[in-house]
Amino acid sequence: MRLLVIEDDDRVAPAVRAVLLQHGFDVDLARNAAQALALLADPPDVILLDLGLPDRDGFSLCSEMRRLCSTPIIVVTARGDPRSRVHGLNIGADDYLVKPYDVAELIARIHAIWRRVHPAEATATGPADLTALGSISIDADGRKVTVNGEPVALTRKEYDLLLMLARRPGVVFRREQLLSAIWGTTWRGANRTLEVHIASVRHKLGRPAAIETVRGVGYRFLADSEGPAASPTESPTEGRPASPTESPTEGRPASPTESPTEG
Repeated sequence: MRLLVIEDDDRVAPAVRAVLLQHGFDVDLARNAAQALALLADPPDVILLDLGLPDRDGFSLCSEMRRLCSTPIIVVTARGDPRSRVHGLNIGADDYLVKPYDVAELIARIHAIWRRVHPAEATATGPADLTALGSISIDADGRKVTVNGEPVALTRKEYDLLLMLARRPGVVFRREQLLSAIWGTTWRGANRTLEVHIASVRHKLGRPAAIETVRGVGYRFLADSEGPAASPTESPTEGRPASPTESPTEGRPASPTESPTEG
């Protein structure tokens, strides 16, 4: 997913860009309204707009961008009074987030707004949605997986996990996203359950590199990965969260930080 971040603060802009890159987004950065409008020639998937710009009022820019494109706009600003919030939403913003904010909330809002704008991609179940999967084939209607034509027996949770990742090859899914979608929880004690299921799917596919760990963030599916079968030492069970005292073997999600307030 490609984001356009419109932020002029020299401290905030690089920090926000670094966090978003870490979470698997492609990021274009505009420091003023003129740069932002120029970048709209190739519309991004989501726009993050700070209102305190040096060359133009942020509300005016928001209104013009809404006339020029249908890209979702999230206003990210220190102006938290109700009048500003209502005005921003009325002139075309799709969401409004007040600084300082928690990074996890910002990421969640980005994904939520993307799901609303692209419901077919977020909820599609047909096998036609899965393309360029290399030797791995997924029949979403029949809930069947094959590798080089040979059937692969997956548990329900393993299948759901693979399908969610494979629908968007190359896109990083945060651990919290996967736990919420597959297990209905964001409890960090369930991280071990996720890791065990990932290891089992890799082993059963015979493609250890098909699911890449993005350390500190989550996982992504690599469609054309080849390689020998994995040999995990554990035999995971389906959908059973591990004890909260267990120590995960892979990196935890980065700790949310607060962004500085708008200058």
